[in-house]
Amino acid sequence: MLVSWPSLVQEVENCRKCRLCEGRTLPVPGEGNLHARLMFIGEGPGRDEDLTGRPFVGRAGQLLDKMIAAMGLSREEVYITNVVKCRPPQNRAPEADEAAACMPYLRAQVGLIRPQIIVLLGASALGAVLGHEHRITKERGLWVERKGVAFMPTFHPAALLRDESKKRLVWEDLKKVRDRLLASGGPS
Repeated sequence: MLVSWPSLVQEVENCRKCRLCEGRTLPVPGEGNLHARLMFIGEGPGRDEDLTGRPFVGRAGQLLDKMIAAMGLSREEVYITNVVKCRPPQNRAPEADEAAACMPYLRAQVGLIRPQIIVLLGASALGAVLGHEHRITKERGLWVERKGVAFMPTFHPAALLRDESKKRLVWEDLKKVRDRLLASGGPS
């Protein structure tokens, strides 16, 4: 589909494939190290992301930054994106057709970056990427291997803001990610 970063970003900026474009301020393609071995995928931009065009900059993003730092990494060493590139109304979960419309962009990002590990943040990311038969509560913390990429499903940072008891579980998941990265030579 898309063969370069400039064409991918331009395609996202001009996208009209679903109704989410109608309410967006700015599209949020993603950001970070274009050669990262570790990628984080969330569900979709929130209000702060829609205003800035950057992923994970609100409260959940600040928590994600702390989680990344706790792994001994910086935001600049990883790549961060979402399943959908435009904010769903009232921060609702993306609907199946919206996620499907953005999936070619996400596949292109993964193809261009070629990460070794992808952390799927929450049920929406898990379902969109690996299939809706997967359940975050059952598969959180378990490695899933597909096409040479290791996926680690875990709870979304926003879920941790609502229920702090999940922080310990997510930290256990991220330690597995960190250890696997270290065993294979580091983040980038």
